[in-house]
Amino acid sequence: MKLKTVFAALALSVAPMMVSAACSTSHQAMSCADGMIWDSETRSCTKQISS
Repeated sequence: MKLKTVFAALALSVAPMMVSAACSTSHQAMSCADGMIWDSETRSCTKQISS
């Protein structure tokens, strides 16, 4: 019984770290000011060039 409790506590303490690590790799939408667009290569807002 004690061993099951230890494993359950370990699983519950590691789970948030696993979820946090998974979230750090996800992409979030970036909003830029008017006339600017998000450049994923430089990871910054750049001026939008209209043709």
